[in-house]
Amino acid sequence: MTKLQITLTKSTSGANKRQIATVEALGLKRIGQTVEQHDNKAIRGMISRISHLVSVVEE
Repeated sequence: MTKLQITLTKSTSGANKRQIATVEALGLKRIGQTVEQHDNKAIRGMISRISHLVSVVEE
């Protein structure tokens, strides 16, 4: 299964509660932190909601 490396590149300051909750649900806490997640529809949907805050690399 494909993995995604998701990095928080911008601050959640100024983001709405829903976006902040999505960032936290992905396991991101601070700028520059990277997490690995399995590539599935749920994760892709979360990324699309906060695409302006994160960068994604497929492995």
